[in-house]
Amino acid sequence: MLAKGQTVIQLFEQLAPKHYAMPDDKIGLQLGTLQKDIRKVLVALDVTDAVVEEAIREGADLIIAHHAIIYRPLGHLQTDTPAGRLYEKLIKHDIAVYIAHTNLDVAEGGINDMMAEALGLTELTPLEDIHTEKLQKLVVFVPETHHPQVLEALFAAGAGHIGQYSHCSFNISGTGTFRPQEGASPYIGQAGQTERVAEVRVETIVPERLQRKVVQAMLKAHPYEEVAYDLYPMDLKGRVFGLGRAGKLPGPMSLRELVALAKTAFDVPAVRVVGDLERPVRKAAVLGGSGGRYMRHALFAGADVLVTGDIDYHTAHDALAAGIALIDVGHNVEKIMKRGVADYLAAALAKTGTQVVASAVDTEPFQFA
Repeated sequence: MLAKGQTVIQLFEQLAPKHYAMPDDKIGLQLGTLQKDIRKVLVALDVTDAVVEEAIREGADLIIAHHAIIYRPLGHLQTDTPAGRLYEKLIKHDIAVYIAHTNLDVAEGGINDMMAEALGLTELTPLEDIHTEKLQKLVVFVPETHHPQVLEALFAAGAGHIGQYSHCSFNISGTGTFRPQEGASPYIGQAGQTERVAEVRVETIVPERLQRKVVQAMLKAHPYEEVAYDLYPMDLKGRVFGLGRAGKLPGPMSLRELVALAKTAFDVPAVRVVGDLERPVRKAAVLGGSGGRYMRHALFAGADVLVTGDIDYHTAHDALAAGIALIDVGHNVEKIMKRGVADYLAAALAKTGTQVVASAVDTEPFQFA
């Protein structure tokens, strides 16, 4: 059975939720409809004419891309312009386009984590905090007979995480009372009679983004017809998500050796480098796309080198003066997201008939002569 477009995007947004995006970022469905079955998803960095032709050949109904095709409000839609022809071709072939930009940069497992993993970085921290996860406390009253099952269901759905600890909860035994009214179908007791039941008060932590999933799992595992539970907002903050990553390299190496590693890891033929190629580097920062303005963030994070794209002349001089090395791998380094997102979605959609492929089109506009 094919997955609906809405289902595909719901699964994708578990990786890169919209609320991770920077303000005014152009994300989400930009063209077409998700109200249809999806035979094939094409994951691309850019939506160019060549990528659209590839989607047509592949029989794709949906393109998930990193860079937007509509940046500003359209004053017209003339099909004799390059952009107009692109939109016309997508509409004629019923291909929807969904964009995930800075939300995919920020996401755990997103572009910046993919880049960090490619270089073997460990002990990662964001370069700039963008989103702090809100937490809630869930309190539910469970009969002792079903306490283990409900607790396990809560943890399996994502509840109970505090920092580096999982399966966190507090449990208090007590007595619950209730009187089923006429028409009720109680798991315990009879209508019109007050019951006293040995119950456990379970308290645990729930990330706000997982509230619905956790509550549904709890209700499914709970035996009662009417479940008594509460959700409270908490001052305790959850995980921090942000742009870029800083982390330790696999071992001490020279800047020259890191350059060679970056060229291989990111499949780029050449890079621009700022700094002494023989200097030792132990900690690196990465940021997909144009990361020049995050040079100071990388320096503050203790990085010896920043690996990013689109470094300008003046930022290069500032880096030399500040003592931090730069490796400009080009904006197109974000192509790493094609395989990463395609693999994630293929696994998420494994039980459906919907296929996912990574675009094979090279959208790098520069040539190295």
